Amino acid sequence: MVLVAGIAPDANAQQIYKIVGPDGRVTFSDQPPATGPTGNAAPVAVRGSGGANLAGLPFELRQAAGRYPVTLYTSPGCNTCATGRSMLMARGIPFAEKTVTTNEDSEAFKRMGATTVPVLTIGSQQLRGYSDIEWAQFLDAAGYPRTSQLPPSYVPSPATPLVALDDSPRTPAPTRQATAAPTGRTAAPTEMPTENPAGIRF
Repeated sequence: MVLVAGIAPDANAQQIYKIVGPDGRVTFSDQPPATGPTGNAAPVAVRGSGGANLAGLPFELRQAAGRYPVTLYTSPGCNTCATGRSMLMARGIPFAEKTVTTNEDSEAFKRMGATTVPVLTIGSQQLRGYSDIEWAQFLDAAGYPRTSQLPPSYVPSPATPLVALDDSPRTPAPTRQATAAPTGRTAAPTEMPTENPAGIRF
């Protein structure tokens, strides 16, 4: 298997700017406006689709995490999961952790095509089981730095269940009389994507 890493981005850029033009149009850039006042450009926090907190990270690390977010799927009491988590933390990878605990979690996990933890996703690439060498190869190819660049102030996102539970109190909906005939169409059931939709492909 040949792994091809992308061109390293400019490591000197440190912010993502929200730029509002004279016509009110909003754009985003890693560079401040080249001309004109900079009062209409404000740095913004970036959060990857994997759920890892990306605000304040160096540009190279933030760009890799934005393009190819990393998610680790674990379960309580899994020693191999703990080894994988330690590897990611030692390398300085900002990642989201999803726990597989309940029956709902297990069903969603199976729909991903996985049956055992740990599973690591890097963009759309799914790696089953822990392998230090394999995980490192894919992280390299995704453009993640080989040594930690996380600032001392970085706080990792806490682990969350794979299937979010709604603990808010439920109140019965008021009864309303139908005012229109049903159309006969029903909404399609929603299923979890089989892979992380953001983009690393080899």
